[in-house]
Amino acid sequence: MANKLPPTIDPVAARRWQAMPRAASPWLHEEVARRMAERLPWIRLPVERWAHWEPLRGGVQAAALVAAHYPQAERYTVTPEGAAIAVPQPPRRVPWWQRWRAGGARQHAARHVTEPPAGQMQLVWANMLLHHALDPQALMAAWRQALAPEGFLMFSCFGPDTLGELRALWADLGWPPPAQDFTDMHDWGDQLVMAGFADPVVDMERITLGFDSPQRLLEELRGLGRNLHPGRLGGLRTPAWRARLQALLAERLRRDEQGRLTLVFEVIYGHALRPSVRRTPREGLTVHRTRAMAGEPVPGQVIT
Repeated sequence: MANKLPPTIDPVAARRWQAMPRAASPWLHEEVARRMAERLPWIRLPVERWAHWEPLRGGVQAAALVAAHYPQAERYTVTPEGAAIAVPQPPRRVPWWQRWRAGGARQHAARHVTEPPAGQMQLVWANMLLHHALDPQALMAAWRQALAPEGFLMFSCFGPDTLGELRALWADLGWPPPAQDFTDMHDWGDQLVMAGFADPVVDMERITLGFDSPQRLLEELRGLGRNLHPGRLGGLRTPAWRARLQALLAERLRRDEQGRLTLVFEVIYGHALRPSVRRTPREGLTVHRTRAMAGEPVPGQVIT
């Protein structure tokens, strides 16, 4: 397999999005991290040190989920050069009873680095990052370099069925695609093997979100990312264009039983091992699974 950059990701737009400051992680990314954490019991390998890769983009709340599973493990928070930084937030006063309760729990303070120590991590946690990566093979190589032999990677990302409703609407209107193309889970498994990982297992599920209004839907999409497609609509849009778009969304998108506008997101999950001895691609094994999972709704959103 040739090592090529994704053909439908504009390099300038990808770097701009990666470096954009953020105040918080997207809600959907936090939810995906919660579901990914449910897979940790599948892997019976000891973890002394683990790397939380770009938590601000992938979901900061995952730190507590992984720490609960590996309470004695050291955590490294990895924010590569040029990656997103946090927008300063005013300090939040914590009630005295919460301070007292937290005092009884023992947690390792995270070490913040731009690059984790090579070959020392037993786990690399990379949630919802690959689908925006300008060079996925380079990112996978960085993950593999961080892992110790017999360490493992856990990742998630969007799959190709994501935003199918918007792609169909944009095509009907003769507009360029509303987002870059997302890679199929089978291809991710093959790329992991090419990057030197072994025994990758990938599966997917479709999450349906419901939105009370077109405005709320567009607001959520802006938090999840930007359209990185090289052929995307150029220039600024007018208020009249935005009003037309909102009217089309209200008219054309499917509604759930509560009357909410719905969008489907395909989420791919995977884990893979860094073997003690590098294997050839033919020795790698990729297992693909398709799963359907449900979650609890939150205000303004519905998960099925």
